[in-house]
Amino acid sequence: MATVNRVLPWRRNAAPPSEEVAPLVEIFQSHHPRSSAALITKAYDRAASAHKGQSRKSGEPYVTHPVAVAKICAELGLDDITIAAALLHDAVEDTGATLFDVEKEFGVEVARIVDGVTKLDRIKFDSKEAQQAATVRKMLVAMAKDLRVLIIKLADRLHNMRTIEFVPSKEKRLKQANESLEIYAPLAGRIGLNKIKDELQDLSFGVINPEARNSIIAKLNEIRENNKNIIDKIGHK
Repeated sequence: MATVNRVLPWRRNAAPPSEEVAPLVEIFQSHHPRSSAALITKAYDRAASAHKGQSRKSGEPYVTHPVAVAKICAELGLDDITIAAALLHDAVEDTGATLFDVEKEFGVEVARIVDGVTKLDRIKFDSKEAQQAATVRKMLVAMAKDLRVLIIKLADRLHNMRTIEFVPSKEKRLKQANESLEIYAPLAGRIGLNKIKDELQDLSFGVINPEARNSIIAKLNEIRENNKNIIDKIGHK
């Protein structure tokens, strides 16, 4: 019997990616040079359409957020399924798109990951829960049956912390920073994402105690400069 090679629609040869998604595709293909990025560009187009007219607190188009989250995932070397889900992770919660729409257009696996992230997004931390961070971390791990769900959630939190200066309420900034420090940073470390853990800790500390953080950075820079001068002197002897 003859064998028919079936190629999924989004994995066929596609047109070059648009300017907005090209940097993301470049990162993805640096890790997967032989893989098609068609699913990623398709997911970007769907996300851009779903979030059309929405803006971030920074004033940027909302779609810049899922693109940033997807870039963090791409930098970790994750596959096109995960990156597509990252691009669509807010679509079901914040737009008229449904999980059925995502499954129909992108398949069961992408829809399952998006659904998992959506469920994690619905968890609200009050002050009592924040005091029981270890319990909350265990709950997040239990709810996220697929590790990719947790990674997208961590990437989402990281980008929100990178842009936290645009959150107008000091109370909300402090709440988000404390959650990141007590819950998300240790969770990132637990699954081996130490770079994300370190950045979450640094960004959170900068919100909670900016004066102390700036003092530490200044001291580290001073030590670094002193060490450089010592090395230069040794090199010239």
